[in-house]
Amino acid sequence: MTEPSVLLDIAEDIATVTLNRPQVLNALDLPMAEALVRAIQTCREDRRIRAVILTGVGRGFCAGGDMKAAWMHIQAGGDPRHFFRDLTIPLHRAITDLRLLEKPVVAAINGAVGGAGLSLAAACDLRLVVDSAKFKQAYTSMGLVPDGGWTAMIPAIIGSTKASELLLLDPVLDAQEAFALGLVHEVLPEDELVERAREVAARLAAGPATAFAGAKALLNASLFPVMESQLERERQRIIEQGGTKDFLEGLSAFVEKRSPRFATRGSP
Repeated sequence: MTEPSVLLDIAEDIATVTLNRPQVLNALDLPMAEALVRAIQTCREDRRIRAVILTGVGRGFCAGGDMKAAWMHIQAGGDPRHFFRDLTIPLHRAITDLRLLEKPVVAAINGAVGGAGLSLAAACDLRLVVDSAKFKQAYTSMGLVPDGGWTAMIPAIIGSTKASELLLLDPVLDAQEAFALGLVHEVLPEDELVERAREVAARLAAGPATAFAGAKALLNASLFPVMESQLERERQRIIEQGGTKDFLEGLSAFVEKRSPRFATRGSP
């Protein structure tokens, strides 16, 4: 029997949502994104739950979209644009639902974060991270553009200047560099992450639920006029980008474990 790609554990008044595809650093394919939507929906509807932890199994929090799944889709004769068309529907729903969830959400970032994984982390209210974690924007190096609300949330967190640096130069950030940018709130040794996340979630669960809900709603009121329209812009653009030579070269290089050789002349 196949193990679920998203685990949901409810202990007293805290729900822990765990991404569970460790063999691919918890990269998102369509079934996993749909399972994540269902887990978040349960967190919203279950009145027992007063705080949520989002984390991953293994060495990765979430590496982003599953590019091996994209490659297999193309090898089977599928249009790469359709891969992103289908995946962004539940992914963007999950991101939106995380932000609109009127309960505090703590990201316990247990390892590597890339692409849409960074969007997922940014959608949480607080972000705790192990000191060995690495962060990478990843989209543009693959010949893609961001999705998951990246271009709304990340500039809101770190500023447009640093967001541009991540998009154009795509550096790998360690945990301390992410902390210095304000991407994460606390850096912890690996053996302390789970306990600290539970401690923070318990404090939140014991707090004034209606005040937290109202405060989060007010933050969203300033973010969502930009984010809702940006999510659709991102979705349309990543679908379009999925059909370009740049993406096909970036994906081929990823599968073949080499540096991409993007065209320097001519149309995409």
